[in-house]
Amino acid sequence: MEITNPAGFQNRFLARILDLIIIYAVSGFLSMLLYGDFYNTGNFRPVNLLGLLYASLLPVVWYGYTLGRRMAGNRIVRVDGEKVGLGTMLLRIIGAGIAYTITLGIGVIISAFMIGIREDKRAIHDFLAGTYVTYDPPEKQ
Repeated sequence: MEITNPAGFQNRFLARILDLIIIYAVSGFLSMLLYGDFYNTGNFRPVNLLGLLYASLLPVVWYGYTLGRRMAGNRIVRVDGEKVGLGTMLLRIIGAGIAYTITLGIGVIISAFMIGIREDKRAIHDFLAGTYVTYDPPEKQ
């Protein structure tokens, strides 16, 4: 499959910021319901688990979209044209986390440059999972 209409750095960054706001707001409200504080860091740390579930499951069931990606107008797709699956999303998220941790964050900077410079706008985590981010809506089936 040919990579078409890839999303650039600013659009992907906007989608990520919107997703982070959603994750933190939801986990804050859960903390408020359970503990009476918007963030009770001593007893309640669901942000990492909530973020992992949100970022890995929602694109699988919603054609590569998360809420932030939908608002920004981009989505994650596989290079081979197949629908993204749970394995693909976990590889994209956890594999990237490991790669970026091993490189002490330098991989994040390299990925940002890759998105800005490369014609296909793919970052390290896109290559690991065989994905890219596009503006194209899902095809009608």
